[in-house]
Amino acid sequence: MSGVLLAGGAAAALFASALSTQGVSPAPDVPPEKIQVNVRTVNGSGCPKGTAAVAVAGDNTAFTVTYSDYLAQVGPDADPTDIRKNCQLNLDVHIPQGFTYAIAEVDYRGYASLQRGARGTEKASYYFQGSADTASRTHDFNGPYRDNWQTTDSTDYSALVWAPCGQDRNLNINSELRVNAGSSPAGSTSFMAMDSTDGGVNTIYHLAWKECPSSSR
Repeated sequence: MSGVLLAGGAAAALFASALSTQGVSPAPDVPPEKIQVNVRTVNGSGCPKGTAAVAVAGDNTAFTVTYSDYLAQVGPDADPTDIRKNCQLNLDVHIPQGFTYAIAEVDYRGYASLQRGARGTEKASYYFQGSADTASRTHDFNGPYRDNWQTTDSTDYSALVWAPCGQDRNLNINSELRVNAGSSPAGSTSFMAMDSTDGGVNTIYHLAWKECPSSSR
């Protein structure tokens, strides 16, 4: 599908302020103890209170963020502020002692209805608390387009940036949807959504794991 994009190396780029991982050796398996990911704060027009939720996969390999009111649109029935929606999540990630994690891949999904001449944009970034810089990835969709959309940001294992061993650092996730009418017909409506009205749309953060050195446990 033309709307599916693969951005190799994006996860490493988004964690631009790298934290040292010297002495960390790969773990053959994910930690057996269940990890916990809780929403500490949530802000933004794309995720009003009570419309964003987080769930952890049973095998500790990923967690999902689900939105229920995340839609940007332009048209005669849209408010001027509807052309851009954003969400800022601060997540408290608790992992078992002796392990560290990195974001290896992220799948963003939704639905878009864009008239000919209109354009939709999905933008996202994520970084550990304390990082000095934040880079982001942007994906554009051009009308005419009326279908589910998906973007995937991934990186090689050797280029991953890991959470510091033995420290609790919150994970910040920022996302944005934007719709531009462009040269679309006057009076037409275009929109781009990242919500779960059909029960199957969510953002999936795939995790990689390493075992920390014994001195950090």
